[in-house]
Amino acid sequence: MDHTRKALQNPDPHPLDPLTGEELQQAIGIIRRERGLDPRALFEQVRLKEPGKATVREFRHGDVIQREAFAVVLDRNAQKTFEAVVDLNEGRLKSWQHLVGVQPCILPAESAEMARAVKSHPDFIHGLRRRDIHDADRVTVEAFPVANLAEPEEKHLRHTRAHCFYAEKPGDNAYARPIEGLVPVVDLDAMAVLRIEDHGVVPLPPDPGDYRADRLTPEPPLAELQITQPGGAGFTVRGNQVKWQNWRFRVGFTPKEGLVLYTLSFQDGIHDRPLVYRASLSELVVPYGDTAGDHYMNHSFDLGETMFGSQVNSLRLGCDCLGEIHYFSFDMADDLGEVKEMPNIVCLHEEDYGVLWKHTDTSTGNAEVRRSRRLVISSFFTIGNYDYGIFWYLYLDGSIEFEAKLTGTLYLRAIEDDELTPYGARVAPGVNGMVHEHYFNVRLDMSVDGDQNTVVEVESQRVPTSSENPYGNAHGPKETVISSEKLSGRDIAPGNGRFWKVINRSKTSNLGWHPGYKLVPGPNIKPMHQPDSPFMRRAGFLTHDLWVTAYDPDQLHAPGAYVNQNEGGPGLPEWVQADRPLVDANVVLWHNIGVVHLPRPEDFPVMPVEYIGFMLKPVGFFERNPALNLAPPQNCHS
Repeated sequence: MDHTRKALQNPDPHPLDPLTGEELQQAIGIIRRERGLDPRALFEQVRLKEPGKATVREFRHGDVIQREAFAVVLDRNAQKTFEAVVDLNEGRLKSWQHLVGVQPCILPAESAEMARAVKSHPDFIHGLRRRDIHDADRVTVEAFPVANLAEPEEKHLRHTRAHCFYAEKPGDNAYARPIEGLVPVVDLDAMAVLRIEDHGVVPLPPDPGDYRADRLTPEPPLAELQITQPGGAGFTVRGNQVKWQNWRFRVGFTPKEGLVLYTLSFQDGIHDRPLVYRASLSELVVPYGDTAGDHYMNHSFDLGETMFGSQVNSLRLGCDCLGEIHYFSFDMADDLGEVKEMPNIVCLHEEDYGVLWKHTDTSTGNAEVRRSRRLVISSFFTIGNYDYGIFWYLYLDGSIEFEAKLTGTLYLRAIEDDELTPYGARVAPGVNGMVHEHYFNVRLDMSVDGDQNTVVEVESQRVPTSSENPYGNAHGPKETVISSEKLSGRDIAPGNGRFWKVINRSKTSNLGWHPGYKLVPGPNIKPMHQPDSPFMRRAGFLTHDLWVTAYDPDQLHAPGAYVNQNEGGPGLPEWVQADRPLVDANVVLWHNIGVVHLPRPEDFPVMPVEYIGFMLKPVGFFERNPALNLAPPQNCHS
């Protein structure tokens, strides 16, 4: 069963609610009118300008809400990018700032224009004929960022080096048959084809890569699995606020970040204790390792170059989510300034998660068992060939988990039959699955029992064998306070069980603990690109697994706010040079998680899901097991 909430029917308005359709239209109309923008102007994003934390915490139901919109606007005629802030209460443009040297994301409207311009260009048609392709309508021309690798004389241009793919029939796998060596270079502002590069013909891969059910002969369906809650879901939703067991939080969404969780707290007895003020994806980068052709340029910043959140999927019961479902729908403005409702883009449901705790008393035979359950908050996004699931899980014992699910189709390079593939793997006839990585940076604005927090690195320390440790068994925790930003670049150490805890030193439990939450990293990797590579100049935030900064509402993205075609420099490595103090401060954690993907034949034509993530777990936050008083399962041990 699904329950959908429309953004325009919010019974409990709050300062953190995303902009409604009416507010988006109002903001766009004011910007167009007051700046005299023509229809060619593009809106990279229009979103809520979030109010300060004090405003949010002081808000009470029924208070007047001061609403502001933030927008990034590309004036293509002037070839300039602007930031705008609109006061929606007063109906006026509050600020308009020219961003010198900044390029917004590549946007769908200009991508579509670019494809049309390329397909009608005689040099492109000639290049297709050289490859025995006579119908340009069967070709996908996909804009690809030039990163910081443009030709020197073209660095000032807003442009793309497009990649091309062939599909024999409508509905074919759009990425299975790359057209190798044919590279359109297009000025996006002028919408002019600068040139069509042709680096030589490579045969089209023969396999269409069918994966759709209507193209295959599927096996009989699996036995039906029904997940029902006859008494209804265990959570309640009012507006964008969710209550489940002891958890309280708000659901939000932005066109760049996608799913955002606000004001996560845990009800501990009579106290509603804050944990995380804001949790969001900061950036997702996918750098490739193949040196052939122009593939050395392939390193996508999926938030900073392609507006990750705006490419969200509408979810369907039984497909993306299963059980007693509540969907959130939000309004969003596209790059042309048209406002539309995005239905069912956040899914909320409960899942059984096995045994939470159990003990059998052998002296009495009594067995006590409690089952685990988790609340799932999720969205799915399609970025070209890849599909990403962003999942947050809340557990009954106070734990929080972030998980990314990676699926979709491979980004392929066509190869000759006898070509070696040192930087990839042959996954189908005539195609190389290029080796690459995926890195997610997650931003956690912490508030553990309040905003005055301190981050401590904890790892196990071996004690040398001595008279004090005669049997060589002694080991214990070593704690290091991360006192300032320049000390905050830290790395995982699985061999020592390293983790980082955020504690509130102003409070002490009856057991002598400062209440805290620890970030427990999962499996991880280090960047494969050389430290002096063009990619690492833009992705310096990947040099460490964890960064800690003092709170700044304008610092939301690890590589900086504007990534497209930048040369590198802004972002976390630059911000920490301020060396702001971090002891008893409003701290923000930035955690990188990554995976190397060496493609395999089993990833073609569509990839099974890969999972990566991390957990936040209470450490001294509670004085005993917070799930102790759960009711036992029915029909369990007696």
